[in-house]
Amino acid sequence: MTDNDRVPAHLYGLPRAATPVLTALTGLFAVFILAPLVWLLISATKSQAEIYTSFGFWFAGPFRLWDNIAALGQNISGAGIFIDWLGNTLFYAVAGAVGATILSALAGYGFSRYRFRGANAMFFLVMSTLLVPLTSIALPLFLVYSKVGLVNSVWGMILPSMVSPVGIYLMRTYMDASVPKDLIEAARLDGASEIRIFTRIAIPLAFPGLMTVLLITIVAVWNNYFLPLIIFSKNSLYPLTVGLSSLSHAAETGSRADLVPVLITGGLITVLPLIVLFLLLERYFRGGLLQGSTTG
Repeated sequence: MTDNDRVPAHLYGLPRAATPVLTALTGLFAVFILAPLVWLLISATKSQAEIYTSFGFWFAGPFRLWDNIAALGQNISGAGIFIDWLGNTLFYAVAGAVGATILSALAGYGFSRYRFRGANAMFFLVMSTLLVPLTSIALPLFLVYSKVGLVNSVWGMILPSMVSPVGIYLMRTYMDASVPKDLIEAARLDGASEIRIFTRIAIPLAFPGLMTVLLITIVAVWNNYFLPLIIFSKNSLYPLTVGLSSLSHAAETGSRADLVPVLITGGLITVLPLIVLFLLLERYFRGGLLQGSTTG
């Protein structure tokens, strides 16, 4: 970001003296967010004894990072293999996020550019699902999954992940802001089909919004704990969240206390792909949110 892109503080209605205060608060917030990541990185290089006896935010010998990573490739404590959980999580996140992005784009475009009876009521009904906590429907969800054979099935994880009310809201907002109605009407007058208009006009203009939905959904599926905990009872199907939880339980009960450095290393490797993905898509994510926030 250049100096020309910066907005002076007084344009936000803030006094100039507020700038140092806000900068200090932002720095404290950054420390609060980054401190656990730094602790994970440092602790992943330590042995079991050094984790409890050394300062948490500084390195101590011997350097055990590669040994801890190698331990993740083993069937630890009979709970499963970390690399399998990582592969499962990657598959669930990519499949669910791609499906959710496609469906959100279709639904958002439909709610934005088509007028039909009950459109607003249907949209508000979709948004109302955000108010229902997953814990309240856990038992009915499990019973339904049992009836249709989705328990211990990868589809039981992927299909719900493809439904994203937040994604639909963002895509509708972004379509309203970035896809001019006049452009669509002109394309229709030129004889373009609705599918061609959607794929050749709406999608390119709404690309930052698509990347925003994709990133949000990947993070949501990657961090999802409750749904796979309900539907999976096989270790081979666990994502990272449930798999690491089983390791954590073994470490807490004392049956395998030596799992602590391995568990910490697993946590570090779990968050790294999300950090890299966000850095790659950050400009689209920021542009999508800013564009949606300017909708009138």
